[in-house]
Amino acid sequence: MMPSNRPSALSRETALEASLERLVDERDQARQALAVAVAERDYARAELSQAERRTALARERLDEFLATLAHELRNPLAPIRSAAQIVRMAEGDHATVSAARAIIERQLKHLVRLIDDLVDVSRVTRGKLELNMERVDLASVLQAAIETNRPLLESKQQHIMIELPAEPLIVEADTSRLAQVFANLISNGAKYSDPRSDIRIQAVRAGTRALVTITDQGAGIEREMLASIFDMFARIERPSSPHDGLGLGLTLVKRIVELHGGAVTAHSEGSGMGSAFTVELDLMESRGEETPTVPAPGKAEHSSRRARILVADDNHDAAQSLALMLSMDGHDVRTAGDGLEALREAEEFHPQLVVLDIGMPRLDGYETARRLRERPWAAHTRLFALTGWGQEEDRERARRAGFHQHLVKPVDPEALSQLLNRTLSESSRTLS
Repeated sequence: MMPSNRPSALSRETALEASLERLVDERDQARQALAVAVAERDYARAELSQAERRTALARERLDEFLATLAHELRNPLAPIRSAAQIVRMAEGDHATVSAARAIIERQLKHLVRLIDDLVDVSRVTRGKLELNMERVDLASVLQAAIETNRPLLESKQQHIMIELPAEPLIVEADTSRLAQVFANLISNGAKYSDPRSDIRIQAVRAGTRALVTITDQGAGIEREMLASIFDMFARIERPSSPHDGLGLGLTLVKRIVELHGGAVTAHSEGSGMGSAFTVELDLMESRGEETPTVPAPGKAEHSSRRARILVADDNHDAAQSLALMLSMDGHDVRTAGDGLEALREAEEFHPQLVVLDIGMPRLDGYETARRLRERPWAAHTRLFALTGWGQEEDRERARRAGFHQHLVKPVDPEALSQLLNRTLSESSRTLS
């Protein structure tokens, strides 16, 4: 009798079924893998699309910012150019020349403020803004901020109403930076308000905090803008107003206040309803000790000493204008157009003070300073760096090169005169 092959057939059938099941499983796994791959592809496409949109938006915002920056720089440059032409045409008309000079000075201050805001925002964003903290009375800080804006307030015949408590409000702060905060807020209120309007400053104690609120009667802020008013480059479109600016002032206000451990908020009922900004700061316990005050901006006194000063700058107009200003202050001044010429002039002149531009051809200011420090006769000579580079690393590099002071262009003539007086007074060398 022949043996049955049925078990063998069953085994093959079972094996086929198992193989089929494995194929089905592999197919399902492949489908799942494909679905995952498709999902990842779609996600990657969405991410790429978002990245492209963000890049496009960033480019758009950068283009808008650069266009705004160019616009804001041209605004003061136009009257400066016109005023310079007026000076040339005036031919001895002192009243006209004086009026033109006032225009140039006002617009120059505006230009400097724009550049300072850009530099300050860069420092804050990179965490490079250093604060010199001390005990200070808020009343003196507010007074300094008001004096900073005095020309603008007087030009628009606006009135400041200030309310302070009987007891002093003592905070720990960098006085110049905190004054900058309130000066920016007062400036905003003045610029966006009508002539002969009022700006109210109210400072109160609220528990352990001081609240300073600056209220204006100006253009106001739409409610939908309040949430983003402190964002960088945020600007309120006001077709009738020429004061849109770069959108940096309020960003600086917020960042500086936060560096002091405080907070700032904005309030407005809408367009044309005015606005109010409130700054909150922690109070310090009064210990009955003398509290530093912030001096109000004032006129610098002319130097009573006559000094030999060398000015080196490859920008001929910059060197000549600074030399002329110092000469009018009674000093004996010479100029040089680069570092090598400065060294030659110094060997003959033996200046008591050398003002060096950093980016000069042939020999830059750093190397010129180093070589001057090697001269025996220059042991008591003071070196001032005068440059457009104002970051902390630039200041540190200047110190390493032997500079005693680092000044950022354009230098304030009054501040330079005060610094020069102090330098001459502190010098151990007898100046003639």
